[in-house]
Amino acid sequence: MSPPIPQSVPSVFRAGDTALWRRTLSDYPAGEGWTLDYLFVQPSRQITLSSTADGDSHLVEVAASTTLTWPPGSYSWQERASKAGKIHTTATGTLQIMPSFAAANLGLDARTHAQKTLDALEAWIESRDLGVAEYQIAGRQLKTIPMVACLRHGRRYIGIERDNKWFDVATMRVAGAAAQATLL
Repeated sequence: MSPPIPQSVPSVFRAGDTALWRRTLSDYPAGEGWTLDYLFVQPSRQITLSSTADGDSHLVEVAASTTLTWPPGSYSWQERASKAGKIHTTATGTLQIMPSFAAANLGLDARTHAQKTLDALEAWIESRDLGVAEYQIAGRQLKTIPMVACLRHGRRYIGIERDNKWFDVATMRVAGAAAQATLL
């Protein structure tokens, strides 16, 4: 038994898989000569698809060998019904094309962009001198202010430390500064 055919354009799709969906639009039936075309666009590329008539419905089926060539990324799409020179946009949306595992001949980094960024930041931070209090990454600058200085100037702060030894040192410094502040 075959799985049911989706009734809409997928929001996420993996390159190298067969693309398949069916659209039934009562105002634009395929049985009366209407066709559906799709445009998937990015700033530097465009993918066009056409449906085939399936009764009054429109069937979109794209072979896995074709989708394997689709570059991964986020695409905006437009669905257009046409007949005898008349064209009507019937739907729009976004589609995320994921990379094909099968096409990755040297391995594939399947992490999300957010995870890649987090991993890069953690690696960069861990490779730095602990005494450095100013960082610049991709044109953005981060300055850290010691918690004791924040406390002295009435500023809020957040401290993060993995090592219990340094957490205890920071706690003692903050407690000492807080005690001095109450004496002043």
